[in-house]
Order: sequence, then structure tokens, then C-alpha cells
Amino acid sequence: MSRRKDHPAGGPVFLAYFSRPGENYSYGGRTFLTVGNTKLLADKIAARLDCDVYRIEAADPYPDDYDATVARNVREQEDEARPAIAGPLPSALSWQRYGTVLLGSPVWNVAAPMIMRTFAEALDFRGKTVAPFTTHAMSGLGTAPKDYATSCPGATIAIGLAVRGEEAGDPATDTAVDTWLHDLGLIGERS
Repeated sequence: MSRRKDHPAGGPVFLAYFSRPGENYSYGGRTFLTVGNTKLLADKIAARLDCDVYRIEAADPYPDDYDATVARNVREQEDEARPAIAGPLPSALSWQRYGTVLLGSPVWNVAAPMIMRTFAEALDFRGKTVAPFTTHAMSGLGTAPKDYATSCPGATIAIGLAVRGEEAGDPATDTAVDTWLHDLGLIGERS
């Protein structure tokens, strides 16, 4: 993480995301990604902001195989699992300084992966603005905003950004990212 300056929306911004490379759905077929779609989108967002960035990584990494990941995700959803996160979370002292938290993930089976709930439930979001961003095949934001409203009590859930996974790295996505960040009050008008 790097230390950055405040934003007009109320304090420093924290961007946390989970992304999975490997075999992914792509336009009805499969493709192998060396960099996950959500990381591509998170990188676009971070390049436009002064923010601290935290990559959420599973202590037990998800497999590269698409079908195996889908099966694991279904089990985790059915079990209401909270997969462990590798590495330390932000300290309570540093966490309290953030005003806005951008939470990014893919949408799996219409919801953010359960590891996002692990992250959200481990920290105190009271008084913070939470803005979700997702990559998806066809589910948009899915249930992420509703899930974060439950997992982040006391937070204000702001508008989200949903980008098709296949389009996450496309230059055409830049306009959607800029518009979303502007609407959140995190960047000014595009020049």
C-alpha cells in the first residue's frame, strides 16, 4: 500500500479488490488469463486516483480451472463460508482514516465471492462510503450492493460500476470508469 492524499468526497480513498487469473468465461467460451479481469479494472481505477490499494488474496488460492472454481464457489455460497485471507488486513489505526472504500470483485453466481464478505466483516465500516465495482459475464453488480449493506453495517453504499469481464482492459472502458469516479465525487470533470 502507498500513502496518498485526501479526496473531496471526504478523506483518503482505499481500494480493495479480489481478482482471479486462470481459466475464465469469455464470450460464451473459455480463455486463460494471466491477469484477472478485476485486477485490470482495479488498475484502471487506481491510475486515476490517489488511493491506497489492497489486493485481497485467498489463503487457499482458487484453482486455475474454471469448473473447479465454480464448484468451490457454489459450496462456499451454500455453506455461507468465509474463506481466509492471506496476509494481514489494514490495521485499525490506519483503517479509521479512510472516508471512501472501493470494493472490487468478479461476480460469481450472481454475487461477489464469499471472500469479499470475509474482508468486509473483518473491518469497521461505520461512517464510510462503500462503492462496489465488479467484473461479470452477465450479472452486472449482482447482489454485491445488498451484500455490502449487510456486511458493512453503518456504511453508506454508493453507486457501483459493473463492467463485462471481457471488456475490463479495453480502452473503451475508460469512459465508464471516469464517469463513475466523477459521479462519486472522486475526480473532477474529464479534460
